[in-house]
Amino acid sequence: MNLLKKLSVLSDAAKYDAACTSSGVKRGFQKGRIGNTASTINGCCHSFSADGRCITLLKVLMTNYCIYDCKYCINRRSNDIQRAVFSPKELAELTIGFYRRNYIEGLFLSSGVICNPDYTTERMIQTLSILRNEYYFNGYIHAKTIPGTSPELITQLGLLADRLSVNIELPSEESLTTLCPDKNKVSILKPMGLIKNTLQENKHDLARYRHTPKFAPAGQSTQMIIGATPDNDRHILTLSQGLYRKYHLKRVFYSAYIPVVEHTLLPAKDTKPPLLREHRLYQADWLLRFYGFTAEELLDDQHPNFDPYLDPKCNWALNHLEQFPVEVTTADYEMLLRVPGIGTTSARRILSARRSAHLTYDSLKKLRVVLKRAQYFITCNGKIADGLRFTENSMRTALLSLEAKDLAVAGEQLSLFDNQYEARQRS
Repeated sequence: MNLLKKLSVLSDAAKYDAACTSSGVKRGFQKGRIGNTASTINGCCHSFSADGRCITLLKVLMTNYCIYDCKYCINRRSNDIQRAVFSPKELAELTIGFYRRNYIEGLFLSSGVICNPDYTTERMIQTLSILRNEYYFNGYIHAKTIPGTSPELITQLGLLADRLSVNIELPSEESLTTLCPDKNKVSILKPMGLIKNTLQENKHDLARYRHTPKFAPAGQSTQMIIGATPDNDRHILTLSQGLYRKYHLKRVFYSAYIPVVEHTLLPAKDTKPPLLREHRLYQADWLLRFYGFTAEELLDDQHPNFDPYLDPKCNWALNHLEQFPVEVTTADYEMLLRVPGIGTTSARRILSARRSAHLTYDSLKKLRVVLKRAQYFITCNGKIADGLRFTENSMRTALLSLEAKDLAVAGEQLSLFDNQYEARQRS
């Protein structure tokens, strides 16, 4: 099989992995090396950095041969598909060739498990060693850690890559046992703990010794598949919260399950991916990381799943109207963040502006506060916005309408929402 055919097979096999952002690191120009993570070019797989830049990566598997038989995976050993494998030299040459042609600026490397986790990881390490030490490639590299890999190899991989990730895949141990009989919770969480501890040790060493090599400077992430199992949103969000707290993850990625194989334990092949549910989980994840919310606040036993028709922040506010309205001239930063329509930037602008000026609704507009949602939950100098009259029901209806419009604008993949919204309104 020639190199381009291998690329076609193995890049297609990698497309279901969503955890490929290149945020959190900047490898600047270094004399004698090529590539950096600060430039933006067009290429194969588009991702986005923490500051909003579009990052282009070569997203590929080392091989789609796999000794595991995970029921949801297109690369499982029992699935009859075309197989291919890159040698470390082939993949390194392909990557550097794409970079020199200005197609990409980094590499996202994962792999099926061939022979065993250690053998697979050794081949990934060989690839990255060639890139870093022979071609002096200084661009971004995200490498997937194979559960069950020995600690020594994980450490070597982390010294070559900018970010590591260990995919937790399924949200519960029960689901993992049912759909992934060859994997277990310990084999996934153990490398997460190792990466966290090594990152902390490396941070300490970097503070003491200037030339200490950096270990995975962009941290670690993980991915969960949504919709392949009956786990509810509360369970998923609580798990994410625990992973952030215990393992200091940079990101948890949520991937709506796409039926690529048929199995009695999985949703039917004609089932549509739960894209709107994925969207709500990403919104809630943002609230956990930047807005001071907890999973227990957002969902409970009576409401274990998010309302698909409202974003989680609006939904929380409507269920806690006793905390509103918020007086924007006196409220603290934490309470301002709880107001729908007020984000971290707007909250800081409000705090800064009110130190030196008298706030009005006009000045809030100049500060770019999104009043179309916030107006229902705030007062300014004790007053609501001029001409605004509403009841709890009319406020909910207005927010539902705003959400429907926003989702309709967001893309064709959510276009069915309008019909669902209209049906709900008629009922």
